[in-house]
Amino acid sequence: MSTETPGVRKTVTAEALARLASMHLRARIMVEGHFSGQHHSRMRGASVEFADHREYAPGDDTRHLDWRLYARSERHFVKEFDAETNLSVYLLLDTSASMAYPERGVSKLLYGTYLAAGLAYLAWRQRDAPGLGLMDNELRDLLPPQSQRGHLNRLMERLEAVRAGGDTDLLAGLGQAVPTMARRGLVILISDLWLDPEALVKGLRFLRHRGHDVVVLHVLHPDEIYFPFRGSWAFVEPETQQRIPAESAVVRRAYREALNEHLATIRQGLLTHGLDYQLCDTTQSFDVALATVLARRYQMP
Repeated sequence: MSTETPGVRKTVTAEALARLASMHLRARIMVEGHFSGQHHSRMRGASVEFADHREYAPGDDTRHLDWRLYARSERHFVKEFDAETNLSVYLLLDTSASMAYPERGVSKLLYGTYLAAGLAYLAWRQRDAPGLGLMDNELRDLLPPQSQRGHLNRLMERLEAVRAGGDTDLLAGLGQAVPTMARRGLVILISDLWLDPEALVKGLRFLRHRGHDVVVLHVLHPDEIYFPFRGSWAFVEPETQQRIPAESAVVRRAYREALNEHLATIRQGLLTHGLDYQLCDTTQSFDVALATVLARRYQMP
């Protein structure tokens, strides 16, 4: 079984990202300092150390143009300072074995890396600070949020190297990730959510109580949504490798009923407590999925 996730930067093309360029990541609650991409930090005096240069883009504050660098390069760059990071965006990607489905084509994990890459780019482009956490039954890798120019490349490289493996225990991973979230911000969980929905909601409510805005991108393959199987099959549980022979006609109705209950519990539980939720079908273009989420959030007060 191949569980590699090649081609993130090839698939997350400039053309695809351009279709999202007018959208903004918007936190619905006040985070430390400001709303996403719209205000400078109230903590400006706490730390104003120079961090890096970034190429000028329309809308940037011209007061931060580095004219000395322009004299040498004839290109416009703006100075960035640690205290001017607008929002910490914590991207948490489920890398458990179940995310490797299907073996051929676009797996849930690969699709999740596309979503994470697109969101990271958008956050960085509006001078926010994207970070990345990779989790299965524990926090496997962590790249803390930063807004410097080279940070986005490091984040993309981590996504390129992602492999699926391990059992699903996102609550354990979340428990390890929370202490690293020094600043309140936007937490985006990307997962197939094959775990106890009530425990999931409880865990994510804890993040909300700590002042974070929380978005859940629920990634499923159409096979998991529509159960298109016909005849006799042997289903293999990806994390335990248990084989379950079954007549698909017998299990289809029970599966669909259980899935609908599972989805309803997750969706209702999250929305009731002010957490955002979006079901993402892996056959849908990743930029369309992101545009759907961002358009809804952009309209929120």
